[in-house]
Amino acid sequence: MRAATGVWRWRRNPLRRTTDLVEAWVALTAAALLCLLVPLVGWAAGSSASGSLQRAVRAQQEQRLPTTAQVVRLADGPASGPRTTETAGEQRLRRSVVARWTAPDGTPRTGTVPTARRHSSPGDVFPLWTDREGRPVSPPMPPGTARAHALLAGLMAALLAGLLVETVRRLVVRRLVLRRYARLDRAWASAGPDWGRADTGS
Repeated sequence: MRAATGVWRWRRNPLRRTTDLVEAWVALTAAALLCLLVPLVGWAAGSSASGSLQRAVRAQQEQRLPTTAQVVRLADGPASGPRTTETAGEQRLRRSVVARWTAPDGTPRTGTVPTARRHSSPGDVFPLWTDREGRPVSPPMPPGTARAHALLAGLMAALLAGLLVETVRRLVVRRLVLRRYARLDRAWASAGPDWGRADTGS
């Protein structure tokens, strides 16, 4: 980040141009935004994401109940159980079994569910999460995972804010440089034809 390099233009100098002073203000503003606004944006985004994710975690913990399922037999086809947030590669590693479990209301249930066990035999038991209707669901999100996602959201927001500040600074500086070149071209066009003539005093 080169925002601070324009601060030298604050120094008094008979050759200092108005654009030099403007560039110094732009550098100072960009540095202040990077030190104050960017962390604030990251904190606000992370806090907002954390609040939403923690509410989701609490809702899932209230709506999803743990139980124990017993393997009846291996499933013949692909799993017809609940959708999960796993990738396709991870989903293929999970075996599908026909299992029996008890719903929260005490009624027995039987269905095809995925299990993380690599080897399952009839009679084996494994933990299973269900909703309040007894339907299999994925486990609730751990609070640590929610915090990690919130932290990533805050860092990403801060990074985007920093990139925005630096992009705006570069665009403004580029426009100032183009204005300097344009003024130099006009000055040269005015003085150039007489440059070096004896009667011009050069």
